[in-house]
Amino acid sequence: MSFQATLQSVSLLDSARVNGARVVESLGALGVEAESLTIQGERGRTDFVKAVIPGAHGKKTGGNAPTLGIIGRLGGIGARPEMIGLVSDGDGAVSAVAAALKLGSMAQRGDLLPGDVIVTTHICPAAPTQPHEPVPFMGSPVDMGTMNKHEVDSQMDAILSIDTTKGNRVINHKGFAISPTVKEGYILRISEDLLDVMSIVTGRLPVTFPITTQDITPYGNGLYHLNSILQPATATPAPCVGVAITAETAVPGCATGASHVVDIEQAVRFAIEVAKKFGAGQCAFFDEEEFREIVELYGHMRHLQALGRK
Repeated sequence: MSFQATLQSVSLLDSARVNGARVVESLGALGVEAESLTIQGERGRTDFVKAVIPGAHGKKTGGNAPTLGIIGRLGGIGARPEMIGLVSDGDGAVSAVAAALKLGSMAQRGDLLPGDVIVTTHICPAAPTQPHEPVPFMGSPVDMGTMNKHEVDSQMDAILSIDTTKGNRVINHKGFAISPTVKEGYILRISEDLLDVMSIVTGRLPVTFPITTQDITPYGNGLYHLNSILQPATATPAPCVGVAITAETAVPGCATGASHVVDIEQAVRFAIEVAKKFGAGQCAFFDEEEFREIVELYGHMRHLQALGRK
């Protein structure tokens, strides 16, 4: 179970004084290799945190097991001074930090995963907000290109992007849901292996959410995006799946008192179980043969990973 790690993450991040250094310190106490980098943007500053948990047969130790990336996507964990406390948008960071804490605790107790896991997110207790329909979005002190630069690692062979996805009327489910796999501009079929893991973790039928072509294009092109959950897919050839923490109603990203520990913990547990199976070669994000065939039939779609003709 990941409840202790999730509660520890919430307690750590629900603070006006938290920063990347404090997160790194908490991870270091569990023996996790972590680092923090402060970036100043036009609308404030944030600390990018990266943690690496080596696997028994991972690349860090000279092995060849694949590496899973877990990215906590968000604009900010707080919208101070306008809002007091942890905002709904912060659940992505809470999930990522909780996953790193849990994996570190497992490693200390002798439970090494087969492959390496790289966890990234950013810590910003005072992020700006921005208008969005049907409810306001959280903004970010830095642009999406900067976020992808520091959160998407070239060593990630597949990515789970965890993001609060409550500010819409598309998803009407409280808990979490997963997206189809996105790879190099293609929206592929939903992974059957990931559906299996989700059913086991939740004890319920799997829940998925729809995405559009607009959602997998980069921010900044003027198109409507559901949110930033699949922005990592614009910066890597690795397959990317969104893990959306969801609600039955449209909840503003800047709302406080809207984080549900049970939902976050399930998403964390899902990510860890995927990491176990992916590193062991037992969980495929996409069908490689079918992907080669679709590219042969219709060509590459990598232009959708760019801003476009403008």
